[in-house]
Amino acid sequence: MSNLIRIVTVDDYPMFREGLRLMLEKENSIVIAGEAENGRELVKITDELNPDVIVTDIEMPVMNGIDATKEIKQRFPELPVVALTMYGEDYLIVDMMEAGASGYLLKSNRKEKLIEAIRAVYEGKKYFCESTSMRLAKLLAKSKMKQKQNNVSFSEKETEIMRLICEQLSSKQIAERTNLTHRTVEKYRENIMQKTNSLNLAGIVVYAIKEGIYKV
Repeated sequence: MSNLIRIVTVDDYPMFREGLRLMLEKENSIVIAGEAENGRELVKITDELNPDVIVTDIEMPVMNGIDATKEIKQRFPELPVVALTMYGEDYLIVDMMEAGASGYLLKSNRKEKLIEAIRAVYEGKKYFCESTSMRLAKLLAKSKMKQKQNNVSFSEKETEIMRLICEQLSSKQIAERTNLTHRTVEKYRENIMQKTNSLNLAGIVVYAIKEGIYKV
């Protein structure tokens, strides 16, 4: 990636912020533009620094990550926010997504996953860690999140394959079920990921459930 991704990190533990800074400074494509220890500070420095991506904890004093994300998304609708937290409770996942976050990542994940998440949301994609993706998809389907209208259309075969992906079938299993070659299924999957603006299969599942293509 040629452009530097300027990020702001938010966590109420200074030691964690320092560790995050040391880790991300090793990435040539990412630079930390600023840090905050709570949501109120985040809102303030976001106005000042105009970052490309925000990486924020959820549970913090003064103002939590959910409320801060809501306020930031009202001011900067296109600014992507990634939740980086140790908490995977259902209500926090839903509340953070409803606030407008583009990604949700548990702190137990490897550092490569965080870097992957930052790059994904910077490119306009959604990112969910594997440990929360399927559950998140079901939670999103049951939540009252407002959906933006879109003009994406799918062929009958694409819709069928999307539903089979949601049932967690592998490409080989889908090929057997649909009488298609494995290579053809892979091509369909690539097209679906592009149409749904998904980085991985979890993104397809989230999209399909939210749009009513797959019922849980």
